[in-house]
Amino acid sequence: MVGIDTQAEIDAIEAINAVPEILQVVIRTTGLRFAAVARVTDSHWMACAVHDLIDFGLRPGDELVLESTICNEIRQHRQPVIFGHASQHPVFATHHTPLQYGFESYVSIPILRSNGEFYGTLCALDPLPSTLDAEVISQTLGLLAQLIASNLDLHERLQHSDRALQSERETAHLREQFIAVLGHDLRTPLNAVRLAADLLEQKPLDDAARRLAKLIQSSAARMGGLIEDVLDFARGQLGEGVKLALEPHADFAHWLHQVVAESQAGKRGEPIRVVIDLPHAVNCDRARIGQLLTNLLANAITHGDPEQGINVSVGVQGETFTLAVRNQGPCIPAEDLPLIFQPFTRGRGGQPREGLGLGLYICAHIAKAHQGTLSVTSTPEAGTCFTLQFPLTMAA
Repeated sequence: MVGIDTQAEIDAIEAINAVPEILQVVIRTTGLRFAAVARVTDSHWMACAVHDLIDFGLRPGDELVLESTICNEIRQHRQPVIFGHASQHPVFATHHTPLQYGFESYVSIPILRSNGEFYGTLCALDPLPSTLDAEVISQTLGLLAQLIASNLDLHERLQHSDRALQSERETAHLREQFIAVLGHDLRTPLNAVRLAADLLEQKPLDDAARRLAKLIQSSAARMGGLIEDVLDFARGQLGEGVKLALEPHADFAHWLHQVVAESQAGKRGEPIRVVIDLPHAVNCDRARIGQLLTNLLANAITHGDPEQGINVSVGVQGETFTLAVRNQGPCIPAEDLPLIFQPFTRGRGGQPREGLGLGLYICAHIAKAHQGTLSVTSTPEAGTCFTLQFPLTMAA
């Protein structure tokens, strides 16, 4: 350990309200007139709390040369050291520590953290010799040392919790700022671009200028879609989730036919085949389900065989709403299936793709928000099929 954070070590011990009383119990139990909690590392000895009746001269934050202390030896063997008359002791009569600091009586108990880490010692000393009951002192002060260690562990956990809470607050603040930037600061100028393009198209323009106006409109629309995707991604990643406006829709089948028709307008080859059987109203967020279906159809149009066509089936199985989009074409590799709903995931093949690779990720979160699932299967025989299922009666 290269250094020691003096104030942090003192604060950790001061956070234990019982430490002053613990030091008084040490003095009453041992009869010695100086007691301390010492932080001992492989390079430092520092007093963190002191109860001094003999003006020994140590205050919280004061340090001793590590090698001059008995605590350094305790750090290595982790056993209590107790003696009441150093000058007559077979070992400590010639030991450098009692000679240097001038004490006869000494008690030091190791403080061990729950993970086995050596923290320091609970110690007491006196210049006068004393008769010490080593067994009673070892047991009593050992319990007090365990109490200090347990409180240090608790203090550390509370610090970790405080840091985690602060991190969550910062994340929440970042989420609010990020969503505000997407929701307002980017969409506001983009709406101005769209409006300007619409006004420009109403002017008498030559063919080249009209093509440019339409290009601005289509690019602005695509940018708006990207912003919405990133906004949904941010809500999903930062914990807010996809928000829903749930209500029963008796005309839900008509709405889905309209979504398919819009996707069909940009598709070449075989038409999209649709089978919808909804005997009653469906409680859902119609716009979000439309967004999901649009994304699945765009995915099928991009990756499927245009000559094979796309099948959309919608119905009710028991108390479960089911929507499936199936296309023929290259299969999704088996190793890619577990990753298909991850953000920024794209199909293989080396061809450049539009978008950010967030479509299926957002679809999965729309399904989750409806308390349902979005699954995928892909085989050469059956093709690739994405299936949405959610309960018709959702819990609040």
